[in-house]
Amino acid sequence: MTKVFGEMVTNSLTNHPQALERAEHIKLLVLDVDGVLTNGGLLVGHDGKEALKCFDSLDGHGIKLLQSVGVIVAIITGRSSGMVEGRAKELGIKHVQMGVANKLDALTSLLKETGLSLSDCAAMGDDWPDLAILPKVHFSACPAQGHEEVKKRVHYITHRTGGAGAVRELCDLILKAQGHYDRLLQEAL
Repeated sequence: MTKVFGEMVTNSLTNHPQALERAEHIKLLVLDVDGVLTNGGLLVGHDGKEALKCFDSLDGHGIKLLQSVGVIVAIITGRSSGMVEGRAKELGIKHVQMGVANKLDALTSLLKETGLSLSDCAAMGDDWPDLAILPKVHFSACPAQGHEEVKKRVHYITHRTGGAGAVRELCDLILKAQGHYDRLLQEAL
């Protein structure tokens, strides 16, 4: 059981009608990287620079599925990384903002660029820097290992952790809410 907006709930979709309702009209999903698309661990080489990031293939496929139904996926992250840039390119994510000090300013810029509004937007983050945007978007989520202060302020907490399918879980939720999941699954069979 998890406390979400002051209520004790379990993390099954049947117990999150609010999450499904909020996900129904999402047109833009904004993701953090460390702790969301990765497990948050930083592998640092002898030169003091980040050496590797580990991304989950389930998350990548979920992102591609969302994009296939017209949902824009974007990355807003505080760190700059060639690895993130490469993964985003591989997944066809065109909106990538790295080295961001103020995530709300970055989101505002992204909304202007896409012509969308906060009511069209979902976001997933795991730590305090994400609190600049999570309470403001229409649908917010965090991975299971997210910081307690973040968990208190989101609409949905995934079963899975960052870098281990949390993003895929959120993508599946959005696809189900928008009525695409079963069709896409049938196409894959």
